[in-house]
Amino acid sequence: MSFDPRQEDYQRLALRFASQLDEQNPSDAAHAFSDFGRRYALERDKLPQTNSDRAFHLVVKATSDIDYELPFANSENAAKLVTHASKLLDEAISIDHNCYDAIRMKESRRVAGFEPYFQFLLAGAEDVRKGCEELRSKVGTSLSVERAALARDIAMRPYLRWMGSLAEESLICGRNRFTIKVGEKLLEADPADSADVRFTMALAYAKLEDEAGLDAFIARERAINPLRSFDDAWTQLARIALAYKRRDFPAAREQILQLVTTYNGFAAALIHQVEIPDGVFSRLDATPYSEDELLLALSEGTVLLQEGYGESGRGSLGTWLANTASELYPEAAREARELNTVFPNGPLGGDAQ
Repeated sequence: MSFDPRQEDYQRLALRFASQLDEQNPSDAAHAFSDFGRRYALERDKLPQTNSDRAFHLVVKATSDIDYELPFANSENAAKLVTHASKLLDEAISIDHNCYDAIRMKESRRVAGFEPYFQFLLAGAEDVRKGCEELRSKVGTSLSVERAALARDIAMRPYLRWMGSLAEESLICGRNRFTIKVGEKLLEADPADSADVRFTMALAYAKLEDEAGLDAFIARERAINPLRSFDDAWTQLARIALAYKRRDFPAAREQILQLVTTYNGFAAALIHQVEIPDGVFSRLDATPYSEDELLLALSEGTVLLQEGYGESGRGSLGTWLANTASELYPEAAREARELNTVFPNGPLGGDAQ
């Protein structure tokens, strides 16, 4: 799931390198390319690349600082990481004025509050689309079918990430119908849903209490891509919320059991409900059906879990989910108490049924 910036950096340079070999005889070209991986790992800066490629590599470094190191850093190291990442993004923009990923990431760190960032993303979306489409149109016809397809895909990825961020910020700002509208536009541009915007849309349908809309959306997407599964944590969490909101607690409990079965018994995550900083480059990369993915879905699902925020520090659904998961999985509740992350003074209150 999600975009892997390091893989994308590798793909960009691999395409560039392969194009340099086209005039060589096939045997020499194959031999040269077989050494590409080693050269990428040991002497990346010496490989053929454009300013756009160099700028993107700086984005990759900034992503490592912000998305994968900053959440675990102490206050002193955190300040250093933020400063370093900011310099990397500034340099990327100076090298490539149309480095949309760097522009978006820089703004996300600069503005205070969700609404200003949402407005920034909304205002820039059309220009980013046009810029990426222009790059896509310049992909050479001399490339092989496979290379041309990859090059066109890479050209559009900054737009997909921009729109994915717009959908996420729209959801956080309570613009649920607009979130679905953005998601539909993104799926139109990328039916394969590289940005996994369907996860964000599932939460928006739950916020709207539109179960029929969610059902119709899933049915349509399954027809387009029958290999796509809709047993991800975001969709199942939306199902739990919808059942809870219509006061169908047996159905909600059954959905909890299904969610924990799908996610290999990681019931403690439903009790912990840890909030994870949103990825700035894109949604954080997590292995499908892993505990990390479940934690990520629950964190993004805070918009549902903290509705009716109360003295317990949780909303009514978050409280009920933690209580019910504790009843269904006592061992997970004991783990939560031992970690002292939940229940420091005994079980949570709430409208458990």
